[in-house]
Amino acid sequence: MPDEYHTKRKIEFSDTDLAGIVHFSRFFIFMETAEHQFLQSLGTSVSTEYKGDKIGWPRLVASCEYFHPAKFEDELDIHLTISRKGNKSLTYQFGFIRNGLLLAQGKLSTVCCICNPNEQMKAIPIPNFIADQIEEVDAAHE
Repeated sequence: MPDEYHTKRKIEFSDTDLAGIVHFSRFFIFMETAEHQFLQSLGTSVSTEYKGDKIGWPRLVASCEYFHPAKFEDELDIHLTISRKGNKSLTYQFGFIRNGLLLAQGKLSTVCCICNPNEQMKAIPIPNFIADQIEEVDAAHE
């Protein structure tokens, strides 16, 4: 994996609040969408089959810090990096950028789990076919 995964998001009217700026909660949806796209770029998904089990990525931590507003029809560059790759978990960092200006910064930590219906979830090591494609970004790079 390159140091960063990049995607774009055009702000839709439904993303905004009465003040005409992106509602804070939408950034969590943007993070999740970028995570889905990232995993798809690796040939997997947030919900996939592995050795007869359904594998998912429940959240451990989700946060976002806001610096500048985004508005209707802005195009955001979303930069995703892996700041921590554990045996069973991943921590993503997200930068939301418009024309070179950092608007917001998010964090999402997930754990790889067996999520079979009618069974208790169980954390498992990240399968090699996924883990081998993911590299943690060097702290000096951030």
